[in-house]
Amino acid sequence: MSINFFCEEVNLPECSYEVISKVIKSELRLKKLKLGQINYIFCSDEYLLELNKKFLDHDYYTDVITFDYSEIPRISGDVFISVDMVLNNSVIFGQLFEQELLRVISHGFLHLLGYKDKELEDIETMRAMESRMINRINLL
Repeated sequence: MSINFFCEEVNLPECSYEVISKVIKSELRLKKLKLGQINYIFCSDEYLLELNKKFLDHDYYTDVITFDYSEIPRISGDVFISVDMVLNNSVIFGQLFEQELLRVISHGFLHLLGYKDKELEDIETMRAMESRMINRINLL
């Protein structure tokens, strides 16, 4: 199957999509999982806010929403990312835009693998896994 990158209401951000795809496929192999179809959709704050309201009943802005369609062992889903929020967060956290984008791309993928981020312990695990993936991407 495939990993795809699309955009809605924004331009596709510059990023190492081929390298990201390689790392995602490698992570799946390590966990003995199969690639279904993973779609990354880059969008505006307003676009993601509407999805958040419509599907999650949340009336607030966010940087990423993951819709998981996986049927283990096949991992599939749609990961919507607000480019506006990623840019804003990169400034707040003193990160380069591309590094913050890699964090959010990794975060969405980790949700597809079943990682959670509601409890403190889960957040710490998620951050460690994000850093691991970002380091692997940056090394390639």
